[in-house]
Amino acid sequence: MDFSMEFKYSMPTQIYFGKDVILKNKEVFGKIGSRALIVTGRRSAKENGSYDDVVKALLETGVEYVLFDEVEENPSLETIEKGSNIGKDYNVDFVIGIGGGSPMDAAKAMAVFIKNPQINKNNIFGSGKLNSIPVVAVPTTAGTGSEVTQYSIVTSHQEKTKKNLGQSIFPKVAFIDCKYTYNLPYDITVNTAIDAFTHLVEGYLNTNSTYMSDIYGEKGFELFGYCFKKLVDKDLDPEFRNKVMMASTLAGVQIAQTGTSLPHGMGYPLTYFKGLPHGLANGVLTVEYLKSFKNKTKIERMLRFLGVGSLEELEDILKRLIDVKIDITEEEIYEYSKKLMLNKKKLKNHPQEVELEVLVNIYSNSLLKK
Repeated sequence: MDFSMEFKYSMPTQIYFGKDVILKNKEVFGKIGSRALIVTGRRSAKENGSYDDVVKALLETGVEYVLFDEVEENPSLETIEKGSNIGKDYNVDFVIGIGGGSPMDAAKAMAVFIKNPQINKNNIFGSGKLNSIPVVAVPTTAGTGSEVTQYSIVTSHQEKTKKNLGQSIFPKVAFIDCKYTYNLPYDITVNTAIDAFTHLVEGYLNTNSTYMSDIYGEKGFELFGYCFKKLVDKDLDPEFRNKVMMASTLAGVQIAQTGTSLPHGMGYPLTYFKGLPHGLANGVLTVEYLKSFKNKTKIERMLRFLGVGSLEELEDILKRLIDVKIDITEEEIYEYSKKLMLNKKKLKNHPQEVELEVLVNIYSNSLLKK
């Protein structure tokens, strides 16, 4: 993977990272707009204090708001239409997404729908380049990095898959405070951390990787060397929460430059058809994906940053954290693989020629009972 010092780099999101950043920088909201649509899931933002902090900041700066709290995991285009209609009715001029990847991605998509009233779930994918109203992102899990990426992953029931909305929607501001993750259950902490780790891996081993993007990947791997030990030991103290949040943010900045690669493309049908959480769907495929590389030079470099001696050692760590048991047939694996072979955009991010057999082997070796 020969890359020179030439690169393109863009990170237009203003990041505030640290304790109590929302209330310490509340004046930022008033500079963005005067009426906000707050987009969340049903419960967690209210339970972890993030929603209260945002509302307090808005009230203290005179910004009006309306709440849409019906975002499901893997948000559908139907939900995005519903939320954006509320935003249009209320005449909002910016959107605040609070939560994990689902509410943040939904907030970005709604910001596009609100700005472009002619857009709906049936024509969004053929619409060409669109602008959005501004988005503020408040992550409450350490995983997706959506607070610093341009991507909005939505569920299309018509196409029976998750896919990128196809628009570039960088949040204008990200408020990143790990205190909102303190009470996350262990399983969600693992699933989301694995998602962040797969972003680092797929962004690093990518045809679009550059000297600049690799800086974020390598720093992220160093942090994960620490985070994996804590996850295995189930020692989720505030220092771990802060470091895994930082690793997730670094991974987001990296994939904003590079995109993701095979495990993400292969993981989407496992989430859509088998109900596997997104992070686990990518993570369960990661070791076999790494084994499929003919040239492992950069993988060895990655392992050194992680402080891991071999691919087998990494496999052992992931096996301790991930236990995926799903019913899947060889026929289904073949169908999912064939469908991904049509996604040329995803395939070109992989630095080797991708053959159908490679995809089938990654799925089979990862998921079929041995």
